[in-house]
Amino acid sequence: MAAHIRRRLRKGATTTAVAAAAVAALAASQAPAATLADGSAGSGDPKAAGEDTASGETDGAATGNSPYYTDLPPLVTPDKPGSSSNLPAAGSAEAGIPASVLAAYKQAERTVATTDPSCRLPWQLLAAIGKVESGQARGGRVDANGTASPRILGPALNGQGFALIKDTDGGAYDGDAVHDRAVGPMQFIPSTWASWGQDANGDGRKDPNNIYDAALAAGRYLCANDRDLALAADLDQAVLSYNRSTEYLRTVRSWYSYYQRGALEIPDGTGRLPSTPSTPTPSPRPGTGSGPSATPSPKPSPDKPGGKPSPGPSKPGGGGSTSPTPKPPTPKPTPPSATFGSLENAGTGPLRATAGQEFDERVSVLARNAVGAPLAKVPVTFTVTGGTGTLFAGGKKTVTVRTGADGTATAPKLQAGEKAGEFTVTAVAGTGRPRTLTYAATVTARQADAIARTDEKALVAAPGEKFADAVTVKATYKDAAAAGVAVTATMVKDRLGVIDNDKGPYFKDADGKPVRTLTTLTTDADGQLRLPEIFADDNEGTYLLRLTTEGGASVVIELTVKAPEETTPDEPAPDATETPAATKP
Repeated sequence: MAAHIRRRLRKGATTTAVAAAAVAALAASQAPAATLADGSAGSGDPKAAGEDTASGETDGAATGNSPYYTDLPPLVTPDKPGSSSNLPAAGSAEAGIPASVLAAYKQAERTVATTDPSCRLPWQLLAAIGKVESGQARGGRVDANGTASPRILGPALNGQGFALIKDTDGGAYDGDAVHDRAVGPMQFIPSTWASWGQDANGDGRKDPNNIYDAALAAGRYLCANDRDLALAADLDQAVLSYNRSTEYLRTVRSWYSYYQRGALEIPDGTGRLPSTPSTPTPSPRPGTGSGPSATPSPKPSPDKPGGKPSPGPSKPGGGGSTSPTPKPPTPKPTPPSATFGSLENAGTGPLRATAGQEFDERVSVLARNAVGAPLAKVPVTFTVTGGTGTLFAGGKKTVTVRTGADGTATAPKLQAGEKAGEFTVTAVAGTGRPRTLTYAATVTARQADAIARTDEKALVAAPGEKFADAVTVKATYKDAAAAGVAVTATMVKDRLGVIDNDKGPYFKDADGKPVRTLTTLTTDADGQLRLPEIFADDNEGTYLLRLTTEGGASVVIELTVKAPEETTPDEPAPDATETPAATKP
């Protein structure tokens, strides 16, 4: 038994205090513990624990080499070897994994098996890392969607006993605008989450505090660089990429082996929390004291573990005590409730309007804080970009609106320009790392649902001559004059306009050449259109002119080409001076 315990002790743990802590971790792993959210999670000073990472360096690790829980598995495995394929429905909290957490690990395994089958990701590896990083999301304390509540945060990575990572996310994920912190059940630092974050539960958000999102992100991260996790060397490399510590690898490996031999599903929120991790020993800095707080803790005497601290060096002239060197106050991070987290669409529908008309839909966004709640008083700048001439009410291309108590900001109404086409509306909020949303919008050409001639006069011309009477039509939309509507005029052979005609009446282009289709016609302010002059060629007959509008309205007009009828002169009337012929008596 003693030999077994010695094999579990951390590398370099040679002092009596460290040995006692290791035995306690084995014998009393069921004791309630502080959570990562308390900022106390860790494994001690990496150097003191014999780890192969240096304080202040992250080496690209997913967690930034954050502290982790060092508890080791129980000496009794939860089931017989090879039984993990048939897990019992419920069991003890000691051997158990909370239901939502276990479901997230298995879902991640299935997803990765589909997208990256050569990786051969086992869910037990995710469970081992989740145990070491957050105690399985603090014993499965997640909501119905799998989101940890409250958030799981590691201590500030301020270089004092931990790596030094200055803020990379404006506090959006970790609520700390000064230094980064590891976040969520799988303890990603914000910069790593920005690259590897996933939306595994389909809610439209990549949330490191959601166990489904975090588990899939961890799975994809572990599979990076074409790793095959069925190979021991690749698995070791994957775990070390998560936290570059050989002791971390041994701890994860022990839980991985434990879960491979069996695991139990237990209700959410009933899992056991790991023991309270040891507090790291920060590296002294000139003139700042040795700890993360303003008042450094006195060290116990080496020969009296747990005894009273030895007095420090005496002040000049006696006194037997000393005052700690003053330390500049640590900047207080902005609380998560006041930290801008995300910008989302607040239900804006399709943005479509006819040229010159007002859009019915308005652009609306929702700002959330770092814990996902609506955030008020956030300035949001809306900008119209494109060549349609569309502007916000008041003729502005850019407007700024602050979010209300419900976290929403709604832009003024949009007035469509006269040019049909597509444009965008961009919403931007936040400083440092602004969040941006872009909405596509469309301006359609003005439309008419009816078009007709304004008179019924027959249109006739002689061959080679011009039609004397002009053709005038009027377009309407919902019985109102349709101004600015595009009209196409085409000489056709059939009333449906399927076949164009290359004979008969024609228009003239700018060079005086015959054309039988015009596409540059537009109704005036009264919805009327007077067609250009129409000419007849030498072919007699009845021809068709079809006019169509944007919107599908059409009218067909008959044009007749025929020679004028010949007339016979009347006989001249008798001359009144002519002497009438003699008549017989």
